[in-house]
Amino acid sequence: MNAGLEGRTILQVIPELETGGAERTTLEVAEAVIAVGGRALVVSQGGPMVAELEGFGARHIEMPVASKNPLVLHQNRVRLEKLIRAEGVALVHARSRAPAWSAHAAARAAGVPFITTYHGIYRARSGLKRAYNAIMARGDYVIANSHHTAAAVLAEHSPRPLADPSRLIVIHRGADLRRFSPDKVTVDRVEAIEKAWDGGKKLKILLPGRLTEWKGQHDLIAAAQILRETRQAGDLRIVLAGSDQGRSGYRAALEQAVGAAGLEQVILLPGNCDDMPAALSWADLVISASRRPEAFGRVAIEAQAMARPVIATGHGGAMETVVEGKTGWLYSPGDAAALAERIAAFAALSGPERQAIGAAARENAAENFSVARMTERTLQVYCRALGLGGLGSGGLGCGDAGS
Repeated sequence: MNAGLEGRTILQVIPELETGGAERTTLEVAEAVIAVGGRALVVSQGGPMVAELEGFGARHIEMPVASKNPLVLHQNRVRLEKLIRAEGVALVHARSRAPAWSAHAAARAAGVPFITTYHGIYRARSGLKRAYNAIMARGDYVIANSHHTAAAVLAEHSPRPLADPSRLIVIHRGADLRRFSPDKVTVDRVEAIEKAWDGGKKLKILLPGRLTEWKGQHDLIAAAQILRETRQAGDLRIVLAGSDQGRSGYRAALEQAVGAAGLEQVILLPGNCDDMPAALSWADLVISASRRPEAFGRVAIEAQAMARPVIATGHGGAMETVVEGKTGWLYSPGDAAALAERIAAFAALSGPERQAIGAAARENAAENFSVARMTERTLQVYCRALGLGGLGSGGLGCGDAGS
């Protein structure tokens, strides 16, 4: 598939290659381009993921593309146009607003297709901010990471600049099933998590995510207090795994809430976890308690890929990834009592019932939300933009649309 990309050079532009969902997707698409015989270039300000990118054969070019300074934006436009022409770039794909301004102008000047991806939803509290955000809707094709994101794009930028809604294509983010696979996580890795988190025979509940108010950690603390008072779920070990990223005040507030609820022996805040597949394998149940709608929501998919049931807030991307009553459950955002009720219902399930939900969750992730599916669909968009077919009725890629 996508044989039409063989020998073609694809340039992706992203502010930095720090750890994150957009950055990970950039690497995954670059690897897929190389796998079909293309050349993959990535422009960014650099970061720890550069070594991994270059390790599988992609080329990184450092440029100050995270800057919003108008002078730097102009300089980046000139640099990018020179790069496009010098390297014979066939298509430019921008993944963030600041670099998109430079990349859009450079691609137009060089006469090559320009693609954008919305990895999140940009809030516009003024006309000026809306105009700044609108660059992401100016792609020849605009990719949204969920239907929720696509609806927000249409509400903000249609009919201007997104005059043709058919240019807006939903491609859900994918979980790396090679990494997030129950079969790939060794016993010793799970034992290392158990040693650190001490779950024992308790009901083990994991809420992964950076420590910030909108991720809903306070709601899970409140739900745990309800469960302890009503004794509906037995003994619990709850882990709020994530870095505070400098928000020491919020972490302190969480610790204070845990202490005030008398849950010091129940709830653990271990900081960042370096082995998330093992952490998910350790857990009986995974929570995504985001108070604001997630544009997509990586936690829900990676948990399901690890055959773990999910309880998530019923808005945003989770509405597309969690199958109510089959792979997990949804509840109203901020409703700690409803969250407690869902946890209690899960605790009452038998072992075989839990395993059946886990199996359905894994199947859902594998069939609908894999990296392979995401990259194939993205390369199909490239093919269409280059006039090579793609996104046909059979879901086939370049060179296959007419077969």
